Amino acid sequence: MAECVRTTLNPSHFLLHSTKTPTQNPFFSSHSSFEAKSNARKYPKISLSVMSSQNQSQSQSQGQTQVPSLDALLNSGRKEEVFASIKASLHNCLSETNLHLTVPGLKSKTRGKVRDIYDSGDYLVLVTTDRQSAFDRILASIPFKGQVLNETSLWWFNRTRHMIPNAVLSVPDKNVTIAKKCSVFPVEFVVRGFVTGSTETSLWTVYKNGVRYYCGNVLPNGLVKNQKLTANILTPTTKAEDHDVPVTPDEIIERGLMTQDEFDEAREKALSLFEYGQRVALEHGLILVDTKYEFGKSSDGSILLIDEVHTPDSSRYWIANSYEERFQNGLEPENIDKEFLRLWFRENCNPYEEKVLPDAPEELVCELAWRYIFLYETITKSRFEVQPMGEPIHDRISRNVSSALSSLQ
Repeated sequence: MAECVRTTLNPSHFLLHSTKTPTQNPFFSSHSSFEAKSNARKYPKISLSVMSSQNQSQSQSQGQTQVPSLDALLNSGRKEEVFASIKASLHNCLSETNLHLTVPGLKSKTRGKVRDIYDSGDYLVLVTTDRQSAFDRILASIPFKGQVLNETSLWWFNRTRHMIPNAVLSVPDKNVTIAKKCSVFPVEFVVRGFVTGSTETSLWTVYKNGVRYYCGNVLPNGLVKNQKLTANILTPTTKAEDHDVPVTPDEIIERGLMTQDEFDEAREKALSLFEYGQRVALEHGLILVDTKYEFGKSSDGSILLIDEVHTPDSSRYWIANSYEERFQNGLEPENIDKEFLRLWFRENCNPYEEKVLPDAPEELVCELAWRYIFLYETITKSRFEVQPMGEPIHDRISRNVSSALSSLQ
């Protein structure tokens, strides 16, 4: 069987060492280059609570302590346990798969930004790779990232079945989900609770450029970066091969991307899922800032939740107990998602226009791998099982997928 494609930190067609002077590593110490300087401006106090008062009083009565700082969490003894495995796997990431060459019955391969999707006739085989995507391109490969995303999504899929059915049939491998076939709506349902972001379609980017009507939402004047919105909003985008394009609900209907009933149901589900995700995250000391959902329609006409749910790839997370103070002092929130890697690329190149990008520094890649694992363990309260080195990843996946498809026949 074919072995896992072994890559450098960046895929080969993006390799180029930067000629720019690197900035200080963004590990969020008081001297981080990504911290905005305090501007002494005091912003309105904004309540973060999305838990019920009953849950809050229960937490107090049970004597639960405050969540420690991000620095304390990310530099705990647990980090030392997994860092050696991360470093050993830097050049053994799952960057490409070719299961159609090794697994009987797979008809075709579709390469997404992160997932490789195979058609088995009756089912879809989704392999979550270690590719790191942002700015509509691949930035690097992150050890164990695919496993984290797949297992995080499964955890959320299992806990949201009471809200909406999903397409998951089985998970035969740490990196693989076998799903029902459905008609996928060409719309991403992006839900936001805060004015933030650094990409061209982020709410803060368009807002600071003067946009006050965005994806069907009227935005008031006077908002500042990282401010909490008075209510969560939906900012849908169309799914495009190169980049996502913001769209209004009316345009979705007018273009025939969804019917009014389909859109109304998906919107209601997206907002409900986000509110639930915010509540669960806050109970674990985190803020779910924004996320995206994808939906499909099954053969019986029901709408299914597909793709991924509340992962650090599809979502932005901040540390809850430091948000208010940092916001009041004009500092960036402590985040544990991929935003700090985005910011490094923004400071060292033009990721939208340059044909080749600088290599992501090894220490940032390792830090991001650890943060993904940390987020999984914080949310699920489960220990992340690092796969031992030995059998090539591609061989393991081929064997497990072959066995799973045989049992489904």
